[in-house]
Amino acid sequence: MSQTLEAPAPAPSEPSNRVRMGLAQRLLSRPEIGALVAAVIIFIFFLIAAPSFRSAESFFTVLYQSSVIGIVAVGVGLLMIGGEFDLSAGVIVYTAGLFTSMFCWYYGVNLWLGAALSLVFCLLIGFLNGYLVMRTGIPSFLITLGTFFVLQGANLGVTKLVTETVSTPDISGIDGFDSLGTVFSSSFKIGSVTIWTSVLWWAFFVLLAAWILQRTRIGNWIFAVGGNPDSARAVGVPVVRTKIGLFMAVSFLGWFVGMHQLFRFNTLQAGGGVGNEFLYIIAAVVGGTLLTGGFGNAIGVAIGAFIFGMTSLGIIYAGWDPNWFKAFLGVMLLLAVLVNLYVKRMATARKVG
Repeated sequence: MSQTLEAPAPAPSEPSNRVRMGLAQRLLSRPEIGALVAAVIIFIFFLIAAPSFRSAESFFTVLYQSSVIGIVAVGVGLLMIGGEFDLSAGVIVYTAGLFTSMFCWYYGVNLWLGAALSLVFCLLIGFLNGYLVMRTGIPSFLITLGTFFVLQGANLGVTKLVTETVSTPDISGIDGFDSLGTVFSSSFKIGSVTIWTSVLWWAFFVLLAAWILQRTRIGNWIFAVGGNPDSARAVGVPVVRTKIGLFMAVSFLGWFVGMHQLFRFNTLQAGGGVGNEFLYIIAAVVGGTLLTGGFGNAIGVAIGAFIFGMTSLGIIYAGWDPNWFKAFLGVMLLLAVLVNLYVKRMATARKVG
């Protein structure tokens, strides 16, 4: 009698605690998705509430307003992903412009030389911020708060000493003004729409930062030092160099916007820039960057800056009291922090089996 042999039953697979995420959950785990939804809602709201907001001219004005904040916010966002803050980012914009203007006016030299020396000075400030944070262990909040007060006082004191006023002199007649203006603060028209080159520079810096974060080893280092510096150091990540480089990147972008402000308006007020550091941080947080570091991306920061531009001008276009703008920023920041915590939990929902 033949005997039928049955194949042994497959061994039961080991249970895994990995959570399977659907498409919606994967989208929600993206740092920028909350900001994108908010931007769409705010955009539609102002389209309805403010008829003048609907024109192409108004849209590109919003883009310009966003770019002035967004360029520095890119660097601040990268620094926050790396686990640090820079409260001197607002005043260093005006430090850069004041340095260039007064140095060239006082000594009568070409503005290109002044801009180059100003860049070196700003990078030195960024290096000093990063070096002190890494070598002393003092939180970056306190180090850069000290830098903020030093620069704020120096901006006012040196400007008053050199010019006997709190504003810079007219530099439009100094060699190099027109060519530097072309680089940093020119514009062109498409039909009736004026497009400032700062918008194009903003897009360039955002794309560059996004590429660095997602496609390069440096991007991996930034996430690593922001998530867990000790673990990053243990696997060979140059924590000190990475963080100092991030502080210098913020200073470079602050210098860049300072050049834009100087060559667009010709003169600067020595007390300018105070408070802008919070706008950069808000743009980053609204864009999905965690205050604790290790999470975020450049596209989200750009969307956060765009929300700032829409809101600051949308309130004016709607004819409302602009004093409500700061209240809106506060509410938006609180909501962004709550949304970011939820998104972070979604992003870390998959556990290793």
